[in-house]
Amino acid sequence: MKYLLGIDNGGTFSKAAIFDENGEQISVASVPTETLTPKPGYTEKNLDDLWDVNAQAIKNAIEKSGIDSKEIAGISFSGAGKGLYMVGYDGKPSYNGIMSTDTRAWEQVEKWYADGTNKKVYEKTFQEILAVQPVSLLAWFRDNKPEILEKTKYIFAVKDYIRFCLTGEAYSEYTDCSGGNLVNMVTKQHDRELMALYGLEDCYDKLPPLKYSADICGYVTKEASEKTLLPEGTPVAAGMFDVNACGIASGLCGEEDMCMIAGTWSINEFIRKEPVLNGTVALNSMFCMPGYFLIEESSPTSAGNMEWFIKNLMSYEKKEAKENGGSVYDITNEWVASIEPQDSNVIFLPFLNGSNEDPLAKGTFVGLTAYHSKKHMLRAVYEGIVFSHMTHVKKLLRNRDVPKSIRLSGGAANSDVWVQIFADTLQIPIDVVGDKELGAQGAAMAAGIAAGVYKDYREAIEKTVKITKTIYPRPEYKEIYEEKYATYRAVIDGLSSAWKRFKN
Repeated sequence: MKYLLGIDNGGTFSKAAIFDENGEQISVASVPTETLTPKPGYTEKNLDDLWDVNAQAIKNAIEKSGIDSKEIAGISFSGAGKGLYMVGYDGKPSYNGIMSTDTRAWEQVEKWYADGTNKKVYEKTFQEILAVQPVSLLAWFRDNKPEILEKTKYIFAVKDYIRFCLTGEAYSEYTDCSGGNLVNMVTKQHDRELMALYGLEDCYDKLPPLKYSADICGYVTKEASEKTLLPEGTPVAAGMFDVNACGIASGLCGEEDMCMIAGTWSINEFIRKEPVLNGTVALNSMFCMPGYFLIEESSPTSAGNMEWFIKNLMSYEKKEAKENGGSVYDITNEWVASIEPQDSNVIFLPFLNGSNEDPLAKGTFVGLTAYHSKKHMLRAVYEGIVFSHMTHVKKLLRNRDVPKSIRLSGGAANSDVWVQIFADTLQIPIDVVGDKELGAQGAAMAAGIAAGVYKDYREAIEKTVKITKTIYPRPEYKEIYEEKYATYRAVIDGLSSAWKRFKN
């Protein structure tokens, strides 16, 4: 039996998971990462600490697995896309890592849309420009901290930085770079003229060579081996943007498929051999399967909002659940299930970490009265997150047939109550993917291809992907959720003129 290691860096945890070649999760180790918020709208990571956390997660996963680490055939990565992670000429971080929930660069994007730069960029990248993409953040550094760019040698995505720490080799990777407006999608290369459109021509030489997800990008160094327990010389594959990893680990490999990931980000996607160039979707990027484009609608508006609710409004319930040997999520599901959707008209806009409507939009409860309790507010959070996914899915469905079902992964997939709201709102069956670390599994699948364990992604999917249940929509709830979604949209429209008053 051969084993594969997938390393996944999300917004709040770094995880390492070991799988056998049949996709069985042998062990997983999760270590929390600290998010720094020096100013409103800023979210950062200390990169030295991030590497330490990753090394600890790898070490813990190996120790928990009970296997000899020499049996690990390959290693690869999944990571939150967008954001910005920079390394200096001294090989050390030149600044904190900037996360994909950071909104500091909104003014740079506003200028590009005002002067028409966005249209010129779209011709090359097939993408809208987002404030959280590396190009926007690089422009912010150009305008506010140019000395940081001067001492920066490499521009990375988060998983590229961790790979650099593990191997000492610097590479870019197609899924992340194409999802960050850094690749000319016609030539499939970095493009000096493209960087000049952003006013970032001086950054062109800081972009490392591009690799595909299953390409070997180096081997574990002696120094990294001592820190992680991984054998020196173990092959390391490039890895992928986490929306690709969760997609491929959900079985996304044909044009008829569609999947959603409900984690920190609301990810909604399908693949096809041609990009969508009619302006109806925000992002076309290169999928981890060569020859396919990932058609994506996404925003940081998903289950991360519920984590905020639990942290700030359910500390007592969380403590009580722990003392009783249970989980606070049992309580949240019970609360939501106790209220029928037609019995609560509270609306929540899930924009605590960013928005798919306006870069300055904020999280909002509307419709509260003295009658309402935390239970009503929590149901509104569940529903608001689903409604944000619904907004994205509606855009995607303008370019394809309605799928027979949608595969759902991420934190929300662990709640049957929540999955039922997805099914009832979308009126599409929801397939729940096996409960394991899908980001890490997608990475492990790429590692398996690189190491020769699998011939290609289709073989990897056949061996490893399992659907645990399908939850069907209830037709009697169709009109109820249509009306609630219309109210959600009306609240967004009504607040559209107010957001600039909330810059901080």
